[in-house]
Amino acid sequence: MIANKICSRLRRKVKKFKKVSLTALLGGFVTISVLMTLTIMVITSYTTQKQTLINNTLTVNYASAVQMSQTLNSLFESMQKSLKYGAAHFKDVDYNDKEKLNTTLDLIHNSSDYFNAIVLADKTGLVLSMSPYSQVSVGKHVSSEAAKTAIKSRTSYISDAYLTPRTKRRIVFLSEPIVDPEGEFKGMISGSIYLQENNILDLSFGSQLKTSNGTYFFIVDHKGTLLFHPNVNRIGRDISENTVVQKLIKNQTGQEQYTNLDGVNTLAGYYKVPATNWGVVIVSPTQVVYDQLNRQIGLLLLYIAVPFILLTLIVLRVARKLVHPFVFLADLVQQVDKGRVELPVVKPHWNREADLLTRTMLGAMASFRNKTDQLVYDARTDVLTGLNNRRTFEEVIQEWIQDENLFAIIVLDIDRFKLINDTYGHSAGDEVLKQIAKLIQISVRSEDICFRFGGEEFVVLLRNYDSKMAYETAERIRISVEESVLAVDRSVTISAGIAEFPMHSRSESELFHLADNALYLAKEEGRNRTVVIQTVEKAEE
Repeated sequence: MIANKICSRLRRKVKKFKKVSLTALLGGFVTISVLMTLTIMVITSYTTQKQTLINNTLTVNYASAVQMSQTLNSLFESMQKSLKYGAAHFKDVDYNDKEKLNTTLDLIHNSSDYFNAIVLADKTGLVLSMSPYSQVSVGKHVSSEAAKTAIKSRTSYISDAYLTPRTKRRIVFLSEPIVDPEGEFKGMISGSIYLQENNILDLSFGSQLKTSNGTYFFIVDHKGTLLFHPNVNRIGRDISENTVVQKLIKNQTGQEQYTNLDGVNTLAGYYKVPATNWGVVIVSPTQVVYDQLNRQIGLLLLYIAVPFILLTLIVLRVARKLVHPFVFLADLVQQVDKGRVELPVVKPHWNREADLLTRTMLGAMASFRNKTDQLVYDARTDVLTGLNNRRTFEEVIQEWIQDENLFAIIVLDIDRFKLINDTYGHSAGDEVLKQIAKLIQISVRSEDICFRFGGEEFVVLLRNYDSKMAYETAERIRISVEESVLAVDRSVTISAGIAEFPMHSRSESELFHLADNALYLAKEEGRNRTVVIQTVEKAEE
């Protein structure tokens, strides 16, 4: 009896199941097929873009670390030259004339922002003068081992980071020996950098300490001690156990993904500073890449959501009459997932619903392609000026060098652009940047490529041009900027530096560095001019 009731119940369920319409069944199958295809496409896109973003971030961080180390190296060379100038000034000064010693030292100290303090000591280590003046230190012998070592060495000296015995400041100092005209050692002049207070490193790199996307940098000495970090409380901490820092200590440079001492997975580029044997590390949390990728995938899902919902509704209503169009669309989606294909021009379908479905799906695919192309364009283009950005510059110059193309590079920089921003505001400064970008574009040929490298700096690559031809182009740009009426009521000028491949260098980083050096020379010579780097040896001198 019970068994009969169970069988009867099962028969009723089977009969009920058989009443499912073929339209619903076909619609369900087609919907599942499209869902699976889109899922595969999203997963494939996610995996490919993730690795691309990681590689691009590592490349950009390494290039930034190289550039920052070069800047830091140039900064310390300038600081050493400043001390050498001071040492030459004190070789004939009477050390008994305290007023003159103090006045001269104050003049040297105030002439630049290099040092927090400058100290003059005689050959026994007695502090003769100090700027800013400190009654606690003047008249006493130097007490730190680093200062004593500098006195004994009687040569140019850069100390390790240490805590001063009297003031308990964490400092690094540079020193130069003072030798009289007869060659006798008279003492030393030294400049100190207070690592945990406002200093030249903050002034030069403070704005770059941490970006909106979480990327930051830090500097370590040759022992792995933190000298510069966004969190000043961490300065002086020993991080020699850090994987990247260990490689810097072994004089290795490069880029890699690693987990730092706080357990955060990061993407780092690192490079040594020749003048000090320090290391510069540019770090981006890997999570930043994942967040960016998730936003892109979210946009992708948003772009396909409405067309997919529309597609599903149509399929559920007319599935039986649209078997062939659905097969066609499923195959097309799979082809798009595997690679870029041209969307076909479809003839009107005899069935209105089938025709609407086909056109809607093709429109969704075209919209998806347009949005993807826009994302690629945004990743390679400077938003403000419309020029190519730094990432594109690195790709192009590497390609040209690999192809052995003769070309010249022009690095341009707007003179005193900070003054324009401070005087007229950043919106006016942005207008000036856009106007100068247009002047640069109309001053070069169609085969030449223009980039905004960052801030107020632009780069132009001139294919099949030597230095002389590039100089004429740079001058044409410079003169057009100088003679143009821009968004501010003052004359705006630019300076330019030029290098040539392969005559000056066969390395993209060194070639850019040489052109940047030439730009630096143009700035030193008075701005509003163009300088061609002569030779690698001269550039290094």
